[in-house]
Amino acid sequence: MKLFILSSLLATTSAAFAPTSSSTSTTSTSLFSSSSNAAKAELEAIAKKSNPTLGFYDPLSLADKDFWGKGNDATIAFLRQSEIKHGRIAMFAFVGYIVQSNFVFPWAQTLAGAPHPSADLSPEAQWDAVPLGAKWQIFAVISALELWDECGGGGVLPHYTKGRKPGQYPPFTLFRDNVHFVLDLYDPFGFNKNMSEEIKERRLISELNNGRLAMLGIFGFLCADTIPGSVPLLKDIAIPYSGQVMQPFEGQFSYLGSI
Repeated sequence: MKLFILSSLLATTSAAFAPTSSSTSTTSTSLFSSSSNAAKAELEAIAKKSNPTLGFYDPLSLADKDFWGKGNDATIAFLRQSEIKHGRIAMFAFVGYIVQSNFVFPWAQTLAGAPHPSADLSPEAQWDAVPLGAKWQIFAVISALELWDECGGGGVLPHYTKGRKPGQYPPFTLFRDNVHFVLDLYDPFGFNKNMSEEIKERRLISELNNGRLAMLGIFGFLCADTIPGSVPLLKDIAIPYSGQVMQPFEGQFSYLGSI
């Protein structure tokens, strides 16, 4: 079952978000134009393309809200950025869950020579077995990447609520030029710099759908492991886990003392 869902996720490639010129009318009316004066219309168009059967579905009317007094366009930009980001994280998590269930790195995990947690453990139990220091390193890198996104790569791009194309992660140009060499997260070798707008739009739709599927998939795995029988299709391969999946530092660190 896990391999079947993985195959469906990998059937299409991830989206491309390279900056494009807006000098032509075709580009300016593109489905994924960064222009914010038709934010909801773009959202509705994306919904129809990503799921023609369901179409635009917003039961909480979030697309009509005004978060933090920034305006409706900024709110929609925030929601679109959030969905794309969470979808990407979920795809990493889903594939990582499958890999960790079958394989772990053969080299030592720590300088002291301790091995990586065994693949015989569930991925949740493997995470629990990771040393506290290693977890803090992972969270430090995640925090740095989040900060770089929020500041637009040091001002290279506007904030995603102020005109940046949703899902476009800023390049590391400023860091690369002033600190040390590092590859960009998206298209590090420039293979997609000449990609057409049509292909970019199609891949973004694929990424949105794959991300949504991955969010359901990873939570399906977590539910199957923590709530026996909750996901009938996974009951034969689920590995029971009694810990708290929403407490990444369980038993190691807590703001609430011994909890």
